[in-house]
Amino acid sequence: MVEKPKTVQEYVAAVDPERRAELERIRDLVARLVPEVEETMSYGMPTLMYRGRALVYLTASKKHMSFYPSSFAIEELRDRLGGYRTTEHAIQFTLANPLPDDLIADLVAVHRRHIEAGSG
Repeated sequence: MVEKPKTVQEYVAAVDPERRAELERIRDLVARLVPEVEETMSYGMPTLMYRGRALVYLTASKKHMSFYPSSFAIEELRDRLGGYRTTEHAIQFTLANPLPDDLIADLVAVHRRHIEAGSG
């Protein structure tokens, strides 16, 4: 049995190089947008925390990657997510159709606003 990663670095290191680069791009972008974020593992996923709350989660699988910015952010920006498969909490994307920086920035800003207001 393969052990579950205990750190974000272990998780990312186990991902294939192309997906690893994409996860690192997103991690770096979120850290630039919200310098106070802290990384941890939560629910087996790399998690960027803000003010003690999960700001975003990231995952990588064989067929897609997922970005979890909050149901609030997904609902508020739904009109910009037409090219992606979504669930209530996640946006699935691929290397062929990655999430653009401006969309990530806006999703993060929405969830950050909800956290700061105490509602997210």
